[in-house]
Amino acid sequence: MNEPAPRPTALLVMEEERRADVYPPEVLAEIDRLVHRQGPPLTRQQLDEDPDVLGRIDVLLTGWGAPVLDAAFLSHAPQLQAVLVAAGSVRHLTTPAFWARGIPIVSAAEANAIPVAEFTLAQVLLGLKQVHRITREVASSRRFPHNPKVPGAYRSRVGLMGLGHIGRLVAAHLSRFDIEILATDPIASADTARRTGVRLVGIEELFATCHVVSLHAPLLPETRGTIGARLLNSLGPGATLINTARGALIDERAAVEVLRARPDLTAVLDVTHPEPPARDSPLFTLPNVVLTPHLGGALGAERHRLGQLVLDELRRFIGDQPLQYAIDPTRAASLA
Repeated sequence: MNEPAPRPTALLVMEEERRADVYPPEVLAEIDRLVHRQGPPLTRQQLDEDPDVLGRIDVLLTGWGAPVLDAAFLSHAPQLQAVLVAAGSVRHLTTPAFWARGIPIVSAAEANAIPVAEFTLAQVLLGLKQVHRITREVASSRRFPHNPKVPGAYRSRVGLMGLGHIGRLVAAHLSRFDIEILATDPIASADTARRTGVRLVGIEELFATCHVVSLHAPLLPETRGTIGARLLNSLGPGATLINTARGALIDERAAVEVLRARPDLTAVLDVTHPEPPARDSPLFTLPNVVLTPHLGGALGAERHRLGQLVLDELRRFIGDQPLQYAIDPTRAASLA
């Protein structure tokens, strides 16, 4: 009679602050049924103090505060077969040495996209009603405007910069409304646009013709500072700009100047660069800037989705099934 295959050995390494949210007890209990979990969870700093614990590890479970998968890390992990990351981006973790090993790495970006897209949807609908602008004017004048002119969610235009996980999910939410969805993304195909229900346009048309523009692009050398004075000044009267992607997509100095000169515009900034802004940043005092501290991302119980995704992928890995959310190495450089 054949002996059952030994369970893989796994180690959980991530920051302590968000660990219980990402890997709640019920998820950890199920993980422990699937693998032999070596020791208690560690932080990246604790792992740095004793990297030899990686010697017999088959699977690295991680999330925010993950270790960088460089040559030094890999030299201590000769048996490593998979890395499962209960967080969105893996760009800051992966290195050429890691990709050369051919180890699959899973990202929970799909799960993290859900609350970001929900937050974005809420802000888009508020933007189409120009709620933030009208609220400012009511507070300033202490009068209610008579029959305010707003685009509303009927035959208005919403523009998405980027059609990654989050951009596509936002488009799916918006498809339920009577609005036209435009998008700009240099790597999105016509087929992707058709399936997503958007019309691909250039970035100039996106800003000049949309009532709300929402940023969902990755931060790459070619996208850093893309949103500057020219594009912002091309926004129509009362337009809203939403950024839940990366703060450095926006040229902040230029944005401040435009927003000072255009009080009709509203910028909803859930991300900034730096984050948080410097204490003397005009972003704190400009009345037409809505600053939120990364509320779009997974918070509290929303983070359970990320750990659940990792658990589901762990089951597939152990069952020798294809991993659903493994990162394609050829596309890794273009991801957020």
